[in-house]
Parts: sequence; C-alpha cells; structure tokens
Amino acid sequence: MTRTLDIATPRQLGRPRKRFSVSRWYRAGGLTTALFAVPIVLIFLYFSWGPVVNGLVLSLQRTNLVSAASWVGLKNFEFVLTDPGLPQAALNTGYYALLGLVFGFPVPILLAVFINELRKYDWMYNLLAYLPAVVPPVAGILLWKFFYDPSSEGIFNTMLGWIGLGPFPWLNSEAMAMPSLVLYTTWAGAGATAIIYLAAIGGISPELYEAAEIDGTGIWSRLWHVTIPQLRNIIFIMMLLQLIGTFQLFTEPFLFTGGGPNNATMTIMLKIYNYAFVNGDFGSATALSVLLAAVLCVLSIIYHFVTKRWSPS
Repeated sequence: MTRTLDIATPRQLGRPRKRFSVSRWYRAGGLTTALFAVPIVLIFLYFSWGPVVNGLVLSLQRTNLVSAASWVGLKNFEFVLTDPGLPQAALNTGYYALLGLVFGFPVPILLAVFINELRKYDWMYNLLAYLPAVVPPVAGILLWKFFYDPSSEGIFNTMLGWIGLGPFPWLNSEAMAMPSLVLYTTWAGAGATAIIYLAAIGGISPELYEAAEIDGTGIWSRLWHVTIPQLRNIIFIMMLLQLIGTFQLFTEPFLFTGGGPNNATMTIMLKIYNYAFVNGDFGSATALSVLLAAVLCVLSIIYHFVTKRWSPS
C-alpha cells in the first residue's frame, strides 16, 4: 500500500485565516498606494485602450474626420469584405509573410552563430551587423531603390553582370517585386535581431559547447544539437513577432512600389492607407484595421497552442 501525503491548511493547523480589514489596509498604506496608482492606471487606460475603443466606434461610422459622422453599423465591414481588391492584398501579405519566414527568419540566427564563433574582433562584427538598424528606414529604402535600378547600369545588375547574370527588372516585375522587398527587409532587420540571439547564446552553459567540442562535433552539429534547442523559446517568440510584423507591412511597398506593379505588392496595410488617405473613408479603413487585428489575435492564440507542446518543460 502507498500512503498519500495530506497538506494541512492554515485552519487545520489552528491558525485562522486573515480576513480583509479596511483599517488594517489603511494603516499599511493602502490608501496612499491607491492614490498614486489610480492616476497612472487612468492615464494608461486613456492612451492604451482609449484608441482601441475609439477605433471600434469609428469602424461603425462613416466619416472623413471633417464632416459629421453618420452611424452605419456593420456596413463598413460589408464594404471591406466585398472589396474585389482585398483577396489580392491578403494573398500578397501572406506571400510576403511566407517568404520572410522561409528565407529571412533563419538569417539572424545564422548571423548570430557566425559572430559568436568569431571570438576575435567580435565587437566589429556586432557593429557591422547592427549598422542597418541605425540607418533611417526611409533613407535605406531610397538607397536600395537606387540599387534596384532595372537598367544594366544599376548597382545590383552591374555586380550580377560580372558573373554573367541579368539585368533583372527587380521592382518593375510582378514576380520579383515582393522577393525584392523581402531582401531589403531581411537586410534591414537581421542585424538587430541577431543581437538578441547573441545575448541569448551568451546565456547558454559553456559546458554544453565544451562537451560537444570534446566529442569532435563541428559548427553545424553544435548549431543543430546545442544552440537551437537552447534557443527554442526565444526562437518561438521572435517567430511570432516577425509573423505579426510581416502582416503589418506598409513602409516598404509604399515607398518602393506604391503597391505595384499591377498590385503585386499591394498589402493590407497599404489598402488601409488608401481607404483613409486616398479615398477619405476612415470608417472603412478602421473596419479593415479591426479585421486585421482580429486575425492577428486568432493567429497568435493558435500559434501559442501549437508551439506550446514543442517548448521545453
């Protein structure tokens, strides 16, 4: 027979449970704490949840923020969902997210491992890796737009011409426009993300790497059997953040292509911008924003439960 251990409660031990007392709470400084906390909470609610509530109300109105708003209920959502251009924008956004995860997401991990292995002059490699994050996004996009010159005199086409490739139309091609945006965003964001991975790699026990080196494993074996398992949680978090960020793509297609050619780079965020600032329909723009936020919430919940079983206990 096996015996079970019973955990005694405070009542069973003869110690009465303390009840809430207003006088005791007041003497302990509860009122002073509340007076300091209430203004902070109110400010947080006003600036954080106030825009959310206003956005939900605005999505049910028809307004251009100049004339008086009229209540239309769910008609803005009906208009957005029946827009013939919405499926194309959704497919483009999903295509960009897929390209970013498949080709762009592994780059910061490999860059962090590369910098970690090069122990000499690692500060210089950290600086070079983080340098794209220092460049203002607009300046970086305009610079890369010059690099993407489709003529044979363009920077990229000239370099590819040295090995007998090109010239390529880059942003002027429906097939190459979105991969070109992914190439730029990978360059712009890989360095900052690699610094996060480097900090996480620094927290891995050195004994694991020493044991792997004693076993004669190479860099790729250490990456697969030591680094990635130890970084599993941070990889899942960064993957979710990148997935949310890719669905909010706006600056790059707006400045690179304006959604072209032939709507090949029209994204949901760019469509929201066109609703609001081109058509002057802020109600429909907010309705599409609410739908996008709902999709991202559902996607985050699904992602959490899917990756939870893969996370180390």
